[in-house]
Amino acid sequence: MHRLYYSPGACSLAPHIVLEEIGIPYALELRSARNAEGTSTPEYLALNPKGRVPALAGMPGSAGGATGLLTEAPAILFFLARSHPEARLLPGDPAAEARCLEWMNWLSGTVHGQSFGQIWRAHRFTADPVQHAAIIAKGEENLGGQYAHIEALLADGRDWAVPGQYSIADPFLLVFWLWGQRIGIEMAGHYPAWARLSARILARPAVQRALEQERVSVAAPPA
Repeated sequence: MHRLYYSPGACSLAPHIVLEEIGIPYALELRSARNAEGTSTPEYLALNPKGRVPALAGMPGSAGGATGLLTEAPAILFFLARSHPEARLLPGDPAAEARCLEWMNWLSGTVHGQSFGQIWRAHRFTADPVQHAAIIAKGEENLGGQYAHIEALLADGRDWAVPGQYSIADPFLLVFWLWGQRIGIEMAGHYPAWARLSARILARPAVQRALEQERVSVAAPPA
């Protein structure tokens, strides 16, 4: 049985949703920086030296951590979708599958790693506290451009992130919608196409179950 190491509302929410979509038994283990059982404890670092969530136990192989542990949200999402094709969470067409991976790599590496890293973790970019305000401001500027790009992509009339099929890219996009709300962006007003997509995602029972389990409250955008 898989075990998902997560923090409420973090990027681990996307694999949590996908586990619910698949409908297989799994376990959750809270690893939040806000409590004593965080990601920097010796116990967790022995399991996952990266010291991050999400991590998923129950997959063959190893890449520097405990045997059977998979890290990185795009890799976890892809593994779960490919392991359970009956859930239809990954497009069967190679081009559409590549578009799905394109979304996830960019969201993870650029929107998350760069912009939200600058906004929430300025100390990772410099040891000089004097520079933190400038790094945060640059992160907010970067994020504005990236969110505008997401809105432009979704405004072409498509039904899902990859047109024609709900996929693992959609719950990952939802994470960044929720993070926009968290930092005070008026998401529905600025990004109406993204709002419509987020409303469709939030209406899914699997999404509602995952949010309830993580105790994440959400102001649903207008459909």
